[in-house]
Amino acid sequence: MADLRVEIAGVSFKNPVIPASGAFGFGHEYEKLYPLSKLGGISVKGMTLNQKDGNPPPRIAETPMGMLNSVGLQNPGIDYFLEKELPYLAGKETRIIANVAGSTVEDCVTMVKKIEGSAVDMIELNISCPNVKQGGAAFGTSCESAAGITAAVRKATTKPLMVKLSPNVTDITAIAKAVESEGADAVSLINTLLGMRIDINSRRPVLKNNVGGMSGPAVFPIAVRMVWQVANAVQIPVVGMGGISSAEDAIEMMMAGASAVQVGAAIFTDPYAPVKIIDGISSWLDCKGIASVKDIVGTVQPW
Repeated sequence: MADLRVEIAGVSFKNPVIPASGAFGFGHEYEKLYPLSKLGGISVKGMTLNQKDGNPPPRIAETPMGMLNSVGLQNPGIDYFLEKELPYLAGKETRIIANVAGSTVEDCVTMVKKIEGSAVDMIELNISCPNVKQGGAAFGTSCESAAGITAAVRKATTKPLMVKLSPNVTDITAIAKAVESEGADAVSLINTLLGMRIDINSRRPVLKNNVGGMSGPAVFPIAVRMVWQVANAVQIPVVGMGGISSAEDAIEMMMAGASAVQVGAAIFTDPYAPVKIIDGISSWLDCKGIASVKDIVGTVQPW
């Protein structure tokens, strides 16, 4: 049987499949279906410094080959996670990635300091959130702001730091290089693409927030392209996500340069998707006579 183990920023994972933040909550619902220990890791629900109710509904909408969401980071806050959810997850024999987001650098720094002495294995810094001190532009949309928040968070924690990149930029490789230069140990991409749908009868957007993040199979080719570009631009590990729905998708993403993958929207149509993808990768590697999943990373051969 092929070796599915991978390593990201010094953290070993039993396999390369991680449910993405926002798609898996804190794992309670899914543990009724399979042991969480089957997963390489879990990127938990994105957390803010304080409890957040999120955006008003409607905040989820279907699209062809995907979905739009403007949930707005509804979450119970970092203290609740550390006190109530982390003790539960820490005993599940899987890696725990704490996804954090804030509207100021100070909020993010405060959160990672709280996480520092905990059982969290890795921090995933979501830089797609608006920076309220810079006119509301997302941290991840300029090299300067992406580098700035990465540098501040890097100084505040010794935990492995993975920065989650926004695709809503002109050149994602420039952003990746910027966060790498300020101490990011890994990058994950892509976050959702900004999208919109309109109800032609009411002439109003289908989401109360007007726009939302698009995910699902329709974004997969864009994600593969961006992962390939970033993997060839930085020296740190890349975790790929965006529309992965099958083992074949995961393998393709890893061939583009991802050391591991995150699975998000697919879980809403099939809660067993992460486990099926793990098993499918293993079967494919065995069929091809490949000893380790690490042997396929970055092996695409461009024309």
